[in-house]
Amino acid sequence: MAGDTERCMYCEDSHGSDIEHFWPKSHYPEQMFVWRNLLLCCTECGRLKGTRFPLDETDDPLLLDPTSEDPWQHLDFDPETGNIVPRFDIEQNAFSRKGDSTVAILELDRREALARVYLRTYRRLVQITADAIDDANPNLDYLVERLRAADDHGLIAWCLHGAGKTMDPFCVLREKHPDVWSICCECLP
Repeated sequence: MAGDTERCMYCEDSHGSDIEHFWPKSHYPEQMFVWRNLLLCCTECGRLKGTRFPLDETDDPLLLDPTSEDPWQHLDFDPETGNIVPRFDIEQNAFSRKGDSTVAILELDRREALARVYLRTYRRLVQITADAIDDANPNLDYLVERLRAADDHGLIAWCLHGAGKTMDPFCVLREKHPDVWSICCECLP
């Protein structure tokens, strides 16, 4: 979920100012200095996570690893509330266990300030996309650059590749300008 700025790798909102050990150093001292185990993290996410680190029955982490996993495989965005919630897997007829654990540990569905900034980002992406739909011949480079610049919380991937692609205005862009949609999907994460 980490973007281009020095943001928290878990919530992508607050300024990442702390180094967090994905595998807690108190339980996994051998991971203490492993580069991939050191994450830039905000104070709030670091406090909430602490040493909480649930494992599944095969000892794989149930906390989303932002360095190696696509968060939208386990998380979903609620455009009504701005909350990040566990993704429902239709095939499994259940919520993602990893998404559920990540949301519960980091309280991604209960942080009001976080929800507000996610909603603000989402509304910017919606407006830019709606403007492109109204344009008979949208400038592709300009559109991609505007979307990239407006997405300071990693939501464009949800809008183009996740559940957001079925919602207005993203599905309308796909229907009205399929070539533009394809290029956006290729150029943006």
